[in-house]
Amino acid sequence: MGNMNSSLRQGGEGLSVPNTMNNNTAPGTSLRGIPSLFQENVAVSTFFPHQQMPNVVQSILIIEDDASLASLEGEVLAAHGYLVRTVPSGEMALITLEQLLPDLVVLDLELSGPMSGWDVLEHLRDATCIPVLITSSSATAVRKHLRSCGESKETLDHLPKPYPLQTLLKRIKRMLTTPPSEQCS
Repeated sequence: MGNMNSSLRQGGEGLSVPNTMNNNTAPGTSLRGIPSLFQENVAVSTFFPHQQMPNVVQSILIIEDDASLASLEGEVLAAHGYLVRTVPSGEMALITLEQLLPDLVVLDLELSGPMSGWDVLEHLRDATCIPVLITSSSATAVRKHLRSCGESKETLDHLPKPYPLQTLLKRIKRMLTTPPSEQCS
């Protein structure tokens, strides 16, 4: 953990998200052994002194069944000024979405359990127009869906695993700069 924190203070460069298809991490636990279910991270403004904290804190819901990956993404995003909530399953995502509507969702399509990431995406599109960043190592099906759905990259984008955390940050920043009125058109 010490190495990760020192890298984060340098802007997260060199960090990357692993392909977690065969990860044996127990769902529901984070890197620190704290349950990741409904875990919230809020950035400390001095963590990145070279960046300005936004006037309005934007919220991100991470739906990821790999607890260590969800924790890493949550810590990095929180360190960049976002309010982050993580949930480990599609079912918990739907419960969370009934209680709050985040500004953006980072969605793993390969969720374990009865509800897949595709099911969550379908629910999100039926109920909201929240921007969704899909993370998946299965790029072919995602590309096909992106071509057929007619959404722009500001409302639905794909980040293939594994990916550098700087790329995650850039995609999120780009997706969150689109005004909500333009997202739902």
